[in-house]
This record gives sequence, structure tokens and C-alpha cells, in this order.
Amino acid sequence: MGIGPSDRDVNPLLHAGDRLPALLALMGGSVPTLDQPRTSGPGGTAYPLAATLGIEGTPQSGTGQVALLTGESAAEIFGRHFGPWTPVRLRPLLEERSMLRRAANAGRTVAFANAYPKGWPGPKGGRRVAGPPLAARAAGALDRHEEHLSRGRAVASEIVNDGWRRNQGHLGHNALPDVTAWEAGMNLARISRDADLTLFAHYATDTAGHAQDMDRALEALALVDEFFAGVVAELSSDTLLLVASDHGNLEDVRGGHTRNPALGLAAGPGAEGAAALADLREVAPFILTRLGVAT
Repeated sequence: MGIGPSDRDVNPLLHAGDRLPALLALMGGSVPTLDQPRTSGPGGTAYPLAATLGIEGTPQSGTGQVALLTGESAAEIFGRHFGPWTPVRLRPLLEERSMLRRAANAGRTVAFANAYPKGWPGPKGGRRVAGPPLAARAAGALDRHEEHLSRGRAVASEIVNDGWRRNQGHLGHNALPDVTAWEAGMNLARISRDADLTLFAHYATDTAGHAQDMDRALEALALVDEFFAGVVAELSSDTLLLVASDHGNLEDVRGGHTRNPALGLAAGPGAEGAAALADLREVAPFILTRLGVAT
């Protein structure tokens, strides 16, 4: 999700009005727009993150995630924007230079909160793998599976467990408990208490953006809003919550991916420093610096 136009007919954050209280609080009480991209208040701050990476064309998840997780100019290195999966040629860069790997190598505890099936993605790894699990695997943190999900010690990528339960013919996990988005958010906050750096990746807002439908967009945002309400309710007071997307999409329901700035959100200690970030490539170095890890 990016920062969108000040037109409530196309921007679902504006269209929602006050129906997204948790998100609205994290944005400082008002919705950032292309006309006013920075907002701040007691509950948090919102700021724009350039997602074009200095390259022509429309930003994509593959190169955007590598840039976000490593701080490297992934699209320039690859020669163009690429997605949705991490380009095979950029996997070594992601695996060696991700903030998870560098933090772990420096002795910090890292956690990847997303649950993945045991054995995924197979011995050869497959070609269609997103950046976060690749980075987590290289850092030794792709270690939360169905048993962790059942105990609330992991979070499904879609936030709730419906996908794991619904696809029981493929995954066979229909016995997993139902969790609300609020409960999933609280679980993420609890997971973060045991690590210096915790990463969680959610993809459904991008999928909803591709639908180019306001109702789908509002449904996706309502889920995220309830999730953040749970996170904030349980998050330790000494923890910085930092949210960033790898490109714009959902902020304008007219046409899929955009060249708009990605939406950055921050709350808690260090939020002021996060609000000074201006580019996806600045996020990983900022986090590592906060952890006392040389960049």
C-alpha cells in the first residue's frame, strides 16, 4: 500500500472515514495523501517511502522486498523492477545482506513470525518464493510451523488461520484453531517480546489492490485494522512498531501497482527517527542502527 490521492472515491483509506480506528491512530489521526504525505499524532506517524528505487517503470514486489530487507538498490542491480517473486539472481544478495541475517550474525535474536508448512519450499527452493521467507531461512529463522500456529506462537501470512484450515486437502490443518485478527495481532506482539528484531509479512492488501474494487479494498483494510489494534494493545512499551510496504497499490483502486510512495508507519520509541526515512533502501540500515549493528 502506498500514499494515495486526496480523492475518497479512489482512495480506500479516505473512503473508510473513521471505520479504521487503529490505522487512523497509527497515522497520527489523519490520512496521509499525495498532497500531504506526512501525518503525526500521539498514536503514531505516517511518512512516504520512495519505492521507485531510481528506476523507470512500475515497482514490483520481488525487487522491492529485496531493497526493503537489505537496503540495496535491488532494481538497479537487476536492471529493472521485477516481481512478484524474488529474482533467482538476487537471492544470494537477499540471503547474505538481509537485516535478519546481519542482525543474527551480530548476536541479536531475530524472529520471523509467519508460519510456513514444514519442509516448505522443498529441497530445491522453487522459483516462486517471496523475499521475507527467503531472508528468514538464510538467518535460521524460518522455524514456525503448524504446531506454533496452533499455540499462538506464529501468525498466518493472511493474519487469520482460514487459509490453512480451508485448504485442508493440500495442507491438512483443518484442526487449527480459529483466531480473530485481534488475537493474531496480540500473538505477534507477544512473539516480539522474545526477540530483538521480529519480522511479519502480510500480502493480502496487494492481492486486494489488484482486484481494483473498493469493497475488496475496504475488507482487506478492516482485517489489517483489527490486527493492528491487537498488536498495539499487547505491544511492550519499549518496542518500536515499524510498518512498510514494498510498493504502492491499494491506495488507488483504479489500476494496480503505482509509482506512489509506499506508506510507512511508526509508533513507539524511535518513531521520530523512522519518520525521517525517505526511501525503501533506508529502512534496513535504520533498523540495524537501532540494534547497534554496523551497516
